Amino acid sequence: MTRVRLDLFLSLDGFTSSTKQSAENPMGEDWGRLTENYAATRTFREHVFNDTSGAGTSGVDDAYASAFFDGIGAEIMGAGMFGLHTFPHDPQWQGWWGAQPPFGCPVYILSKTAPRPMIPMEGGTTFHFRNAALEDVLAEAGLAAGDLDVRIGGGVGTARNFLRAGLVDDLHLLIAPIILGRGTRLWDGLDGLERTHDVRTEVAESGTIHVNFTRKVGS
Repeated sequence: MTRVRLDLFLSLDGFTSSTKQSAENPMGEDWGRLTENYAATRTFREHVFNDTSGAGTSGVDDAYASAFFDGIGAEIMGAGMFGLHTFPHDPQWQGWWGAQPPFGCPVYILSKTAPRPMIPMEGGTTFHFRNAALEDVLAEAGLAAGDLDVRIGGGVGTARNFLRAGLVDDLHLLIAPIILGRGTRLWDGLDGLERTHDVRTEVAESGTIHVNFTRKVGS
């Protein structure tokens, strides 16, 4: 059965992204600090950088990185995550990931500028643009995913909208052992998730805290 999955990076003080986004730092200037341990894993290096040398960390962080890429049949992301806010007038813009994005499946981009032509990429990724209700886009993505899962890829605004609508079955937080003191807070207005989801916590060798919320049966 298809499940809706969401992975988010979080600081110890509850921020999911930093300030001062730019074309050079689309996720903000502190994004590297939030994702440092994840980006150091063997699995991330292989899937994102096509590094098959075996370099990178193993252990708990790598196990979660492997799970992140496993079993995904479609992805949904916001216009900002794709880059439409940064390059709104560039008709040739195809995202941040180059000719072969690391998705390998249909990706649905929520954008008020839709309809736009779909963009087929190397490696099985096709970008589709939709201006519709979350539930409608999720239904389309679920059909495309078949027996696999749908991942909500971000950014934080899109993630919060899906959480607020109660559409996320599995939430995985990667809490970096850092204090940002700025950025976008995740939990404001999202209290009570522990009442509908079981919670499990695991600490990696890097100090990253992996918190998993799994929807309870009947919730």
